[in-house]
Amino acid sequence: MTSSLDPDLLRAATVLSAALGCGLLVGIERERRKGSGPTRALAGLRTFTLTCVMGAAAALSGVTGLVVVGAAFVAALGVVAYARDRSDDPGVTTEVALLLTYLIGVLCTWRLLPAAALAVGLTALLAARERLHGFALHWLRPAEVRDGIVLAALLLVVLPLLPDRQMLGDTVNPQRVGQLLSLLLLVQSGAHLARRLLQARHAVVLSSLASGLASSTATIATLGVSAREPGAAVRVLAGGGLLSCVATQVQMVMVAAAVMPAWLPHVGLSAVVAAGLALAAGLWLVHGATEPGPAEGPLATPRIEGLAGSGSDRMFSLRGALAVAALLAGVQVLVHLLQRWLGDAGLLAGVVLGSLADLHAALAAVFTGGPPDPVAERAVVLALLVHAASKTVTAAVSGGWAYVRWLAPGLWLHTLAGVAVLLV
Repeated sequence: MTSSLDPDLLRAATVLSAALGCGLLVGIERERRKGSGPTRALAGLRTFTLTCVMGAAAALSGVTGLVVVGAAFVAALGVVAYARDRSDDPGVTTEVALLLTYLIGVLCTWRLLPAAALAVGLTALLAARERLHGFALHWLRPAEVRDGIVLAALLLVVLPLLPDRQMLGDTVNPQRVGQLLSLLLLVQSGAHLARRLLQARHAVVLSSLASGLASSTATIATLGVSAREPGAAVRVLAGGGLLSCVATQVQMVMVAAAVMPAWLPHVGLSAVVAAGLALAAGLWLVHGATEPGPAEGPLATPRIEGLAGSGSDRMFSLRGALAVAALLAGVQVLVHLLQRWLGDAGLLAGVVLGSLADLHAALAAVFTGGPPDPVAERAVVLALLVHAASKTVTAAVSGGWAYVRWLAPGLWLHTLAGVAVLLV
């Protein structure tokens, strides 16, 4: 005769074992901070473990009232413990964690994986107390907190309320414009935080990449101005400018994803090839230079006036991002009107004008027009070439011949390689 375990018994053993493990995980962390004597905290290893198992057992019973009574009992314990707390720094972290641990035990009866993930996340949050306090009180600046609140409000409140329909002759979609604005603010915020993290490391390569996320053209211009200074490491500065071009390719993919995902298979490979060549050429210029690059100054953290994060605590410039979003929408309308007036020639003319103002505005206008077709692909190629020419002129004007002779070959190499892949 063969015997098999009762499925209900096997399930109960699995749930209780999972709850035991979750309780032990959180309890070990709390035991290390519990302290001793009259000022010790409410709960430690055993209390957290038993609380989690109690939640699982109450849920396994199938009696909803028992689960509620258990939660009320744990909450009452927390209230009593807080009222009797005589420590110099009373808090409710342990009390709240104890109630959450009880709920994790209840969750174990429904979904083991989310329960385990929640237990790990809770333990990590509790263990990172000092670092989180230091981040909130000392590292994070007041202006960054305000900007973070504004960004969260835009992403979670404003963006979902924008209408998702075409307006102004099917050229502008408020939802897409809001997505582009959010994208711009996120890029600026990331660039600002990257500069702060990298400033102490004086990392030429990573600093240039971070600045390129804000504006590659502005980074090239800023480094070009520095290249005119006596004793400047021109080759290193040119390498930094070329590395900032990697962000141009990244942003092209991001704009395609936000505006018309159907373009991603067409521009994705081109962007990867172009970004890879720009990265390789930039690294060669930076690390192959014989003259030493300065650890301080504009090379380590290029200052780009007018952009968030340059010498200020602001993570982004909302006014600047709104202006860029308006430019994106305006170029889309311009390209649409020229295309209706002149046909395909109008599309190409509009792209050329848009690329002189902002590459991603021109690309957004092309992507908004619909899925890829031969004329639109030629428009993208034209936009990339015009933008490369604009960067070359900017480098020549800002940095002179010594700067542009190092920058231009890599700039045109990665641009033409990306264009070739796009055409193929």
